Amino acid sequence: MKETRGQKIFKLFNYTFLGALGLITFYPFWYVLVASLNTGRDFLRGGVWLFPREFTLENFAKAFHDSRIFPSLKISVAATLLSLVIGLTFTALAAYAMSVKTLPGRTFLSFFWYFTTIFSGGMIPYFIVLRSLRLTSSFWLYVIPGIYSFYNFVLLRTSFSNIPYELRESAQLDGASEWTILSRIYIPLSKPILATLALFIGVGKWNDWFTAAYYQSKTALYPAATVLQRILAEASAGSQVKVGQETAVGSLTSYTSQSLQMAFVMILTMPIVVVYPFLQKYYVKGVMVGSVKG
Repeated sequence: MKETRGQKIFKLFNYTFLGALGLITFYPFWYVLVASLNTGRDFLRGGVWLFPREFTLENFAKAFHDSRIFPSLKISVAATLLSLVIGLTFTALAAYAMSVKTLPGRTFLSFFWYFTTIFSGGMIPYFIVLRSLRLTSSFWLYVIPGIYSFYNFVLLRTSFSNIPYELRESAQLDGASEWTILSRIYIPLSKPILATLALFIGVGKWNDWFTAAYYQSKTALYPAATVLQRILAEASAGSQVKVGQETAVGSLTSYTSQSLQMAFVMILTMPIVVVYPFLQKYYVKGVMVGSVKG
């Protein structure tokens, strides 16, 4: 079917607008990358917008010499992976159970879980609960409280509900257990929404600096996001940057506090940037499947 002139103009405008919006969204990330690959003293002169004027890897070398970076990265990776595995497992089990229409008390449980999401006790009661569970000085602070998410549960339950119920009944007639039905029928048919939830959980955990900053009593257990937040706060408070056990004055070296900040930001954002393209094809489909009940 031949497009009309109005359709062509609209498509041109649409592509132009989306392209401009994409560039506006991408440029801050590119600017941070350029700043991290440029010498700090030269960057302070200004005028570095698209490409490094004086290319260097010294910012990354100094950033990796910080004694906090590798331990915090290990904690972030461990917390993210454990949250993914445990969170998706528990969410899948709960969503499968609640998708069974003959489950006794199904309506009451759904309402009860929803009702508890309306109210919050606040930071102090939440801290008291964490302290009573001895999580405020434990690595499991980053895993246990975030195992369950009502939003993720609703998306996955809706996706499971869209799977024809006849498949479950047929499997039961063949002698399949509930675990077999879940693992061999429901989960393979729900890969898009599972990938989407994995992206939600992974990005949320990787970027979570708030939990450790306010509830973690051991600085040795700070994840990478919290360490970055502390580094940015220290750098903005003065011109001196602590690298390992040494203090370097930015004006006397080729790197500055600002260039080191950019390097730290790139180090912590690159894992998400690398993983996201592999999950992007599932993202839109997963959200649509999980949010629209057939």
